[in-house]
Amino acid sequence: MAKNFIRFEQNDHIDWGEWKQGKVFPLGAGELNTKEFLEFSKNNPSSGSKSYSAEELKILSPITAPCQVVCQGANYRQHLIESGLDPDEKNYNLFFSKSDASLTSPLGKVIRPKQVKLLDYEIELGLVFGKSIRETWNKNSGEVSDYVAAFFMANDISARDIQLPQLQWYKGKSYRTFLPAGPVLAVLEPGDFQLWKSLELTLLVNDRVRQHDTAANLVFNPEESIRELSHFCNIEPGDVLLTGTPSGCALRAPGKLLQKIAALLPEKKKWELFQKGQLKRSEYLQPGDNIRSFIRSADRRIDLGDQILRVEQES
Repeated sequence: MAKNFIRFEQNDHIDWGEWKQGKVFPLGAGELNTKEFLEFSKNNPSSGSKSYSAEELKILSPITAPCQVVCQGANYRQHLIESGLDPDEKNYNLFFSKSDASLTSPLGKVIRPKQVKLLDYEIELGLVFGKSIRETWNKNSGEVSDYVAAFFMANDISARDIQLPQLQWYKGKSYRTFLPAGPVLAVLEPGDFQLWKSLELTLLVNDRVRQHDTAANLVFNPEESIRELSHFCNIEPGDVLLTGTPSGCALRAPGKLLQKIAALLPEKKKWELFQKGQLKRSEYLQPGDNIRSFIRSADRRIDLGDQILRVEQES
């Protein structure tokens, strides 16, 4: 059964602890990065009897920079349908990347940049690699599950008015605080990897459910995605893959008729109309909004904790 770990700061000292029964039991591991901690955890570290509640600690992201953040877009069936696409006709995996400068605490703030009005949320299941991948996967490369060391929860915060009109996802998804990660790093035991199918993802904004789905509805599953990734990307321990978000984001694609009409317009005019239409949607995040999300299996064999965030405006 997976073991759950928390990275935290207390009295200007950073440590890792095991998360058990609602308490954090410090391990005395010190300021190890994610890759180093995965190695540390293999030795079955033991904790003392001293424990803390999460409220007594500053909870940090269990994913540390530098690391490579690879993401998948439009990878849930219902998300594709609400985007006007047929998931059964999707024949390619959409990969993109996100800056590790966007990593932030799972219990804290998401800062909306001054120039951003269309701030969106995306709960995602994250995979942490524990082994290097430096060549194209083949039948002798072993099982994909051997290369995934842990699960964690991520929110792929997105500035839609940067991402789409500027035709560059990297910037629109990479502002600082745009990648809350954690709180739990669930380090997998043999057999745990396949439990990804049973994970339920739920995200609420101001206590209203916006996203809910199970990872079983992924279009490209982790095995397929990692095999494809190996064809064009080197992976190192501590790098992560975000597997896509369910339906229910603030963004709604215009209907097909509107898209055909917009295609006839000059580029600048087209995106002006897009932003005007999206600004009518009340689902976009506003300063003062609270986001709560969780990922877990019904039997709690995998429980990635609760992520609690507040949106603040850049001053």
